[in-house]
This record gives sequence, structure tokens and C-alpha cells, in this order.
Amino acid sequence: MATVSMAFHESEGRRGTVIGIIPSEEGSSIPRPKAGYPNQWVEIPIFTHLPLSGDRGTDLRSRNHINVLTSDVIVALPGGAGTAREVALAVSYKRPIVAFLESPDEIPGLPDEVPIRSKFDEVCAFVESQLETGLTRR
Repeated sequence: MATVSMAFHESEGRRGTVIGIIPSEEGSSIPRPKAGYPNQWVEIPIFTHLPLSGDRGTDLRSRNHINVLTSDVIVALPGGAGTAREVALAVSYKRPIVAFLESPDEIPGLPDEVPIRSKFDEVCAFVESQLETGLTRR
């Protein structure tokens, strides 16, 4: 996520702010940010008491729920178990999602209903179409 944060932060003419949903250390009686969070490009850190991620990313104590439910559109990039869990949540919460991949194998267990686009302009078109419909806001 640091790479994505940096790329957006350094984009010329960007519209928006880098927001980070910060996980906490597991097992601490007082919520403390997990080591390495937030990265240096996060402009608005939102600290949570939620420690779980990766294989446990759909658990109720995972910040992934916040990541998915606060997004207008989700663009899934190649990743591992954590990415797969966020994709699963996006599908279950019926959030607009597109996968920017060359192959479905780049996200383990990618659901069939997630459209795959391999060209950046196709991903941009998907995002723009979702934002124009106004269906993403509840």
C-alpha cells in the first residue's frame, strides 16, 4: 500500500487525499498502530483498534471492512491473502470492483464476478462509469 500511496500522492494534478485506515498491534490492551503504519505518504491517518488482516481479513476485527465500505469504487491489484479477502468483502458488500490484472491467478481465489481489465484506460473507464452513475453512494 505504500507504493500506491506514494504514486497517488506524487501524481501531478491529483484530486483527492491519501487516507490510511491504520491497523493496531494485536494483543495490546491499548490500541497502538501496527509497526510500519502509517506510511509517509498518508495525509489523513484513521487509527483503529482493529488488528487483523491477511488470511483473517474478513474477520470482524479487520480494517478491511472499513477499506471496502468507505470506497466508491475498488480497484484490485495483484496481491496475496489480504487482497483476496478485500475482494471477497467487496463482492459480499456489493461494492463496484474491477481487477487490474493480466491473469486471474494474480489474486488467489478471485471470484468470477469480478471483471478483469489489463489496460489502464479500461480500468479508468470502469471507475469513471461507476462514479458517473451515482450508484456508489448510499
